[in-house]
Amino acid sequence: MKNLLIVMAVVLLPLQLFAQHKLSGRVTDAAKDNALAGATVVLAGSSTGTTTGPDGYFEFQNLPEGKYTLQVSYLGFAQVSRPINLFVDTKVDIALQQTSLSASEVLVSATRANEKTGTSFTNVTREEIAARNFGQDLPYLLEQTPSVVVNSDAGAGVGYTGIRIRGSDITRINVTVNGIPINDSESHGTFFVNMPDFASSVEDMQVQRGVGTSTNGAGAFGASINIQTQQVRREAYAETDNSYGSYDTWKNNVRFGTGLINGKFAFDGRLSRIKSDGYIDRAFSDLKSLYFSGGYYGDKTTVKFVTFSGQEKTYQAWYGTPEALVYGNEADLQAYIDRNGIAGSDLENLRTAGRRYNFYTYDNETDNYQQDHYQLHLSHDFSPALTFSGALHYTYGRGYYEQFRSNDKLSRYGLPNVTIGGQVISRTDLIRRRWLDNDFYGATYALQYNPDSRLSATLGGAWNRYDGDHFGEVIWARYASTSNIRDRYYDNNAVKTDFNLFGKVTYSITDQLSLFGDMQVRKINYTFEGIDNNFENLEQEVDYTFYNPKAGVSYDLKKGHQVYASYAIGNREPVRDDFTESTANSRPEHETLRNVEAGYRGQLALGNLAGRALSANVEANYFFMDYKNQLVLTGEINDVGAYTRTNIDRSYRQGIELAGALRLGTFASLNSNLSYSQSKVRDFEEYIDDYDQGGQALNRYDETAIAFSPDFVSATQLEAEVLKGLKAAFIYKTVSKQYLDNTQSEDRIIPAYQVGDLRLRYTTGFAGVLKGLELGLLVSNVFNERYAANGYTFSYIAGGGQVTENFYYPQATRNYLASIGLRF
Repeated sequence: MKNLLIVMAVVLLPLQLFAQHKLSGRVTDAAKDNALAGATVVLAGSSTGTTTGPDGYFEFQNLPEGKYTLQVSYLGFAQVSRPINLFVDTKVDIALQQTSLSASEVLVSATRANEKTGTSFTNVTREEIAARNFGQDLPYLLEQTPSVVVNSDAGAGVGYTGIRIRGSDITRINVTVNGIPINDSESHGTFFVNMPDFASSVEDMQVQRGVGTSTNGAGAFGASINIQTQQVRREAYAETDNSYGSYDTWKNNVRFGTGLINGKFAFDGRLSRIKSDGYIDRAFSDLKSLYFSGGYYGDKTTVKFVTFSGQEKTYQAWYGTPEALVYGNEADLQAYIDRNGIAGSDLENLRTAGRRYNFYTYDNETDNYQQDHYQLHLSHDFSPALTFSGALHYTYGRGYYEQFRSNDKLSRYGLPNVTIGGQVISRTDLIRRRWLDNDFYGATYALQYNPDSRLSATLGGAWNRYDGDHFGEVIWARYASTSNIRDRYYDNNAVKTDFNLFGKVTYSITDQLSLFGDMQVRKINYTFEGIDNNFENLEQEVDYTFYNPKAGVSYDLKKGHQVYASYAIGNREPVRDDFTESTANSRPEHETLRNVEAGYRGQLALGNLAGRALSANVEANYFFMDYKNQLVLTGEINDVGAYTRTNIDRSYRQGIELAGALRLGTFASLNSNLSYSQSKVRDFEEYIDDYDQGGQALNRYDETAIAFSPDFVSATQLEAEVLKGLKAAFIYKTVSKQYLDNTQSEDRIIPAYQVGDLRLRYTTGFAGVLKGLELGLLVSNVFNERYAANGYTFSYIAGGGQVTENFYYPQATRNYLASIGLRF
């Protein structure tokens, strides 16, 4: 508590007061004279910025006397820059002219929610992304949004990272970039390690919780993350950001743009490199990426090409750390050693590593992957009310993970035993690589009709195809038998076609009451051929047709105060392993989610405090997510001997999300959100391997908590400008206890944790070639909390009793990242 008070005092203490005058104004649509809520208003060359309120108003309090350039931007409108000579309180009116949207902006708006769709969402602006971005993976930049929990295999946010929203992992979170699906077609996961430093090329993001509005790609069963890449910048620029910190972590990038050439053409690019040794032993990451876009921006037609690529080499830290090293003592560790018969170099590694233990020791136990994305966007305004946008896309991914296997059976690789001097050898040390080589391509489209402020309609969708090869190679063996280098011991292919069509309509019956309707039809064909790593024939073909309706209503109680509600149905097909590790008889059914969202949004003007305007935004949301046939691991072995997921007839999540923002002019802000939820499986059956009697033991439970679903999650940020250009922020995250499986056993939990971070950003401008300098410092886990954010568990019966083994992914103790940015 003492440390917390010291940090808060540093944040809140203004060292100097430069403010003298107020700059305020209103932003409107020049054609319709409507207020534009949410427009971005920035004082160029400074760290000072804000957004307009529901009536289009903005305000900067206590600005020093001087000359400023006010920049105002809003999606779909031409940016305005206006010089201001501030020597008295000044009020300005800014009228923005509608302009052609870039194709990516059109596609993004077609799949995004707004205040009239009746659902829950959070927008993350470019300024918020930039403030949080020190080189950690994208999930860490979303950690402050409601109901979000993040984790890192390597412990420090670089490399393989994970995100859960309302307890749902990334395989249940739909991710799009410019309206184009990013989730892997087979596993449904999104691997942000393949997109290093992508946040440096992102304009903004929207997180929708629950089913949300219709989008492209995998079904949203917990949330969707809608990402828009950077918009065109009218002035030429060159920038570089560089970070260095704990665990020899580096981030270096260069960014450049031509600005608008002849008012029609623009090109932007970025090259990035991130490397880190990781908090966990040997869990290094070596990541490289690029981004490039080029566009033609006509009066009615826009053509834009976007490409981005990521290449990663990451040492594996997937095994986790035994509970005894994370939360136990010496006696617990010795019991683990005795129970598992650990000896030799493995024992030395276990005893010396502590909580940074990594099971893997082979020097090239690495994951190696490259993914290249290509997008070509076209938009055309047929009239001011009717706009078409479409995109062609292609993604090429290829790579492997390499493993050393000790004393493995030759028969597992289809190889005969080896006879040497009369001795029959059936096992060998070997090194194998398991490969993915896939192509993903297709088209997205949206026709938007917006004749007036009352009606907005969209007809959109996508056709996408995935073609993926899976194969394994033995690249070295102590006893090679009849194998040749790079022989494929398994080889199979999957083709998946995904087509969807959706229609959305928003209609304002009155100035206060709006209705929203959304219907999506999604058709899937999924085929397999070849053999898997157990030499089983994978030949299968499945088809699905899903109907996903949504409806919402919003009502403005008065200006700045709104209530809303929505009901949505989503359907989702099983993932690859559910098919490949089952037969037609044991194949699981698809999942269905019925989702209710209802809440309130309000903006409050609270007067003045110490000469500064005091205002607040408040949100409260209730959700109920009712699952039919949710797929979970139960430990049961199916008819092909695999531990595969099983449909649970009924399960649900319900809870309340509260969010608020309190702002004292531009000097200080307090943002906080709190989520309380209950996530339950109504009837759960657990299967445990019984090595004493053979077979499996069965345990039944009436109603238990869903794994990885904390009851409470909160995030709070307190930020103040303690010097002109210097902003200090204290971020505090709390996550309550989580269960590692669905039994609600107190012996299988991730303990609650609370983590505080301190962030400093200093920005200043110059008049010469160097236009801006930014210095930053991030102190993560400032109170040195020893915690884990993810894990797994398994149990078995042996020696007359049940044994449970818990493994965790420990997160880094106190660590640092410092940054310097230059703007030209």
